[in-house]
Amino acid sequence: MADGFSPMGSAAPYPVSEADRAAIAAAIDGEELVQLALNLGNIPSPAGHEKAAGDFVYDWMKLEGFSPRRVGATPERSNIIGTYGGKGAGPTAGKNLLFTAHLDTESPTWNPDLDAYKFRPETLDNPEWNTCWLEDGVFYGYPIANDRGPMSCFLMAAKALKRAGIELAGKMYLTACPGEIGPEPIEEHRGIAYMGKDIGAHYLFHHGGVAPDYAIAAEGCDFGLTWIGSGYAVFRIRLLGEGVFTPLLTHPENVADHPNPIYRLGGLMTALNAWGRQYEIEHRYECQGGVSAPKAQVASVRGGVPYAFGAGTEVVNVYLEVGMTPRQTAASIQHELEALMVAQNLGEVEIETVVVRNGFEADASAVAPLVGAVDAATRLTFGRPVERAAPVFSSMWRDQNVFNMQRIPAITTGFKRWRPTPKDMVDSALIYALTALAVCGKAEPAGATSRPAPVYGDNPFG
Repeated sequence: MADGFSPMGSAAPYPVSEADRAAIAAAIDGEELVQLALNLGNIPSPAGHEKAAGDFVYDWMKLEGFSPRRVGATPERSNIIGTYGGKGAGPTAGKNLLFTAHLDTESPTWNPDLDAYKFRPETLDNPEWNTCWLEDGVFYGYPIANDRGPMSCFLMAAKALKRAGIELAGKMYLTACPGEIGPEPIEEHRGIAYMGKDIGAHYLFHHGGVAPDYAIAAEGCDFGLTWIGSGYAVFRIRLLGEGVFTPLLTHPENVADHPNPIYRLGGLMTALNAWGRQYEIEHRYECQGGVSAPKAQVASVRGGVPYAFGAGTEVVNVYLEVGMTPRQTAASIQHELEALMVAQNLGEVEIETVVVRNGFEADASAVAPLVGAVDAATRLTFGRPVERAAPVFSSMWRDQNVFNMQRIPAITTGFKRWRPTPKDMVDSALIYALTALAVCGKAEPAGATSRPAPVYGDNPFG
């Protein structure tokens, strides 16, 4: 078992048979899935510019009969919501399962005046930012990996269920959201144009007319599964000093005594590096559903005004990104940083949080039926139980946080994160479809009685 899990039987809400697997597998057109992923992935969709990709998903859902809706904080950045199933009623109503994936992909800002301060020219020229292709049997392009490849898989899963003639008792929500990558409003980069997570799945949950019993954030996890998600905080560490007219400046022997706070950056970085090494060891968090290994890194340094030189600067800001496990608070981290500044004698320092996103985890007993469903689907697809995802996949923000935050048991799972193959995508679509069937159940004919939920054997997430 992965990571030393103790096996325990876990029941999916509804049974799934080998005949179901065969029918759904036959209904998945691999070439169609590849083309869908490439068509969707090749629409440029950096954070803040998701409209064209969202329109593509909307049109696809409409064509396939999934009754799409747009729900957004702005018309340019809508969540797309489609549905399949919901044919049950009363004791055979089934459970509702929501799939979500994000439309935006990590990328430069594409503002040359900003990108010049962060990226090498050859990095900006990388075609994988906005384009995808299939070469030597594997997919290239960041949009496929993160996150329109997994999105294409659950869209095709819904189509396969429909094509196979399998009506779902519960409702299967298909959602494509803006803003999961970011950004975050910080300093002068403020307002709705810089919002990320607030207008994506979070907005969808509150205003999208969805009522899921369970949720899956479809993301690359190398076919593993986790029900914890890490958060993060960004701290502004402000070093304060004195502006001195350059011709009047006297260089001190000790750089820490320099009036210009930029000169104290060396000591600060040395201290932050040592603190960061210890931080990830001391705060590592592990539970049945995953491992959160929180890390920290300086994201930006700002000090002075380049064209207004002559007297150095009185202020230099360091922006420190710090990962947070589901058990941490920003306040506890701030206290650590404040103690570090005092211990290092770095002079006048102010520390303030400019972003806080808490991590969350599902209740192990509440999420067990969903885990059992994924386990059953994985066994039917690969002939082996599902395994816990590698720590990197539970040490970052994933949108299952949004649902676990709202007491909706949620996980993240998906295909091979880096350089997936067409077979990986087909397997992932099959697992998503089988999971939906195991959670939502088949719509029973009038007068029929529901079947009891089976136990699918050893689930390593017990």
